[in-house]
Amino acid sequence: MMNFTKTVLHNLCSKPVTRPYPQEPREYPQRTRGHIAVNIDTCIFCGLCSKKCPTGAITVNRAEKTWSIERFGCIQCGSCVENCHNKSLSMMQSYTQPDAVKNVDTYTQPTKDEPADQ
Repeated sequence: MMNFTKTVLHNLCSKPVTRPYPQEPREYPQRTRGHIAVNIDTCIFCGLCSKKCPTGAITVNRAEKTWSIERFGCIQCGSCVENCHNKSLSMMQSYTQPDAVKNVDTYTQPTKDEPADQ
């Protein structure tokens, strides 16, 4: 019983090891691979990112000018970002919000007449 006395006293007198999550959000390191972000205005819909994706999570439709990603299928390897010629893809340093259902994020390139949705 006395084996834990030193540990208990140390824990009572020291600061907590964990951080208060909702009040103090985590700061991610510089090289964190969070999630894929697309700049749809510069995308030329070549489909190279879709071909290089090892899980097939990215779908590019050149005719309809849409770019889709299945977030649950993406493994954040960065292969699509490395192979994008126009640098339309980037890795964000934050993670997507957890969700209970699998959904596909689809981005459509606006035509010249309509303004881009932000």
